[in-house]
Amino acid sequence: MIVSTRGRYALRVMIDLAEQGSDSYVPLKDIALRQSISQKYIEAIMTLLSKNGFVNGVHGKGGGYKLNRAPSEYKIGEILRLTEGTLAPVACLECGAEPCSKSSECRTLPMWTELDRRISGYLDSVTIADLMKK
Repeated sequence: MIVSTRGRYALRVMIDLAEQGSDSYVPLKDIALRQSISQKYIEAIMTLLSKNGFVNGVHGKGGGYKLNRAPSEYKIGEILRLTEGTLAPVACLECGAEPCSKSSECRTLPMWTELDRRISGYLDSVTIADLMKK
């Protein structure tokens, strides 16, 4: 599993929004400047996060984005699954994957299954609030 730039940037943006508080909407250009990420790239990430209910967004003057939950309620695993599509270490464990004809005799499947469980377990145990701590 390799986390893409989109996944890493989504986490940075979510931490940034959490640090700004939930009282007002944060303009994209401000996030882009603080995070040194192009505004166009952040727009794509925010559209994905907004459409999937992770953030609230308002367009126009005074608009921007803000978290709609407490930082402690955002699990890193759920954000990465959204941005990456999967956290599975091998294709046969991806959600919706065709069953492998060799799975009943695969000697490595138990190892991959345990790795997948540990990756998901760990990433689901870490929250945005945890990442805000210095």
